[in-house]
Amino acid sequence: MAEARSQGIYTTDVPSRLERLPWGRFHTLVVIALGITWILDGLEVTLAGSVAGALKTSPVLQFTDSDVGLAGSFYLAGAVLGAIFFGWLTDRLGRKKLFFITLALYLIATAATAFAWNGWSFFLFRFLTGAGIGGEYTAINSTIQELVPARYRGWTDLVINGSFWVGAAMGASGAIILLDPAHLAPDHGWRAAFLIGAILGLGILVLRLWIPESPRWLVIHGRPKEAEHIVEGIEVQFTEAGHQLKPMDNSHRISLRGRTHTPLGQVFRSLFIDHRGRTAVGLVLMASQAFFYNAIFFTYALVLTRFYAIPSQDVGWYILPFALGNVMGPILLGRFFDTIGRRTMIAFTYGVSGLLLAIIGALFQQDMLSASQLTVGWMIIFFFASPAASSAYLTVSESFPLEIRALAIAIFYAVGTGLGGVAAPLIFGRLIESGSRTSVFGGYISGAVLMLVGAAVASRYAVAAERKSLEDVASPLSLAE
Repeated sequence: MAEARSQGIYTTDVPSRLERLPWGRFHTLVVIALGITWILDGLEVTLAGSVAGALKTSPVLQFTDSDVGLAGSFYLAGAVLGAIFFGWLTDRLGRKKLFFITLALYLIATAATAFAWNGWSFFLFRFLTGAGIGGEYTAINSTIQELVPARYRGWTDLVINGSFWVGAAMGASGAIILLDPAHLAPDHGWRAAFLIGAILGLGILVLRLWIPESPRWLVIHGRPKEAEHIVEGIEVQFTEAGHQLKPMDNSHRISLRGRTHTPLGQVFRSLFIDHRGRTAVGLVLMASQAFFYNAIFFTYALVLTRFYAIPSQDVGWYILPFALGNVMGPILLGRFFDTIGRRTMIAFTYGVSGLLLAIIGALFQQDMLSASQLTVGWMIIFFFASPAASSAYLTVSESFPLEIRALAIAIFYAVGTGLGGVAAPLIFGRLIESGSRTSVFGGYISGAVLMLVGAAVASRYAVAAERKSLEDVASPLSLAE
């Protein structure tokens, strides 16, 4: 309960009450309603890759390989700027308001993409779609982190981020059907494909209506009674389901000084002075995985069509096993991040991903792999790379004080994606366009080296946040002495 001590200062046990909850229907519904964001992102990214051939043959767009890579860069640039802007608003206005606003932007923009009339309109709508998804990352990551108990947080976060590949499988399957000339005209198939996300997003709006505002955010912003009311409602759901919750005592309370917002100067000080070591780790992990993923996945369809002469309408069949490896990695390895620990598992998954990429890249350069064998290689690599990439988001979302969590996620996502992701599709698009396997291999080696650097940094400096409450990992800036 919340208890006033003096003007502007109060004690509360809201965080501890959220931490004591067992896993229940409430958490499952939160994961479904909010975690589906990653499915949307996977759908968008896969569609963009799967329809690459159709965009090149479209009489309206007539894209080159470089144009396809540029479209991917526009999407990522939108995600970067959207994450920063909406991340700032999420910390200031609340989690719930923003995950409705960002979803609405995504819906409108992805639907508009289906009606693009030239290259620049396509680029613009992809930029806006990315902005919506970038904003979703900050609002959703914050909310889920603040509602899920610490003992489940690592596995849950990794599985949710891994669900990106469920969307990837959906996008690949949709592309197989919609790009088949037997079903739709070539210039209509790719348009119909982008409408899939808009239709799915409408259902998500309904699912999110019942999600409460984060009680932790309410407590920090001087609204402890609202926070307590929400927590009481959640606890009732558990007691009615037959769970016995252990009683709370005064040792579980923390004293906070309410605030309406956090000045940007304090954000800067927290990130670059008080927690500069954690900031450096987060930047390395985010940038390396962003380059690794975006370089390979955004241009995988181009590799298949350029070097293996795979018809564009068949690319989806090669994406499906690729997606399977990405989904299964977090599911099977995710629990070890909560048991063995963050530092060991992050270093392990980053290191194995880098080594395997170097090996598969060398075999590709020597023309020793068929399209199917290359796909199996990617499936194995990304079984490890998927939890590695997800652990980067986990690290930056749990390593900093709650008051700046959404903006911190946004900054790391933006910088990491800007350094490692926005340029990667364009660079690899040009490498593939050259027709040189050796040039493409050079790009793969760059990604492998970055992942190995990430492994070395994580093994020494990553935060051991497993099974710790968010307030123990990083003390709130509002904590009253």
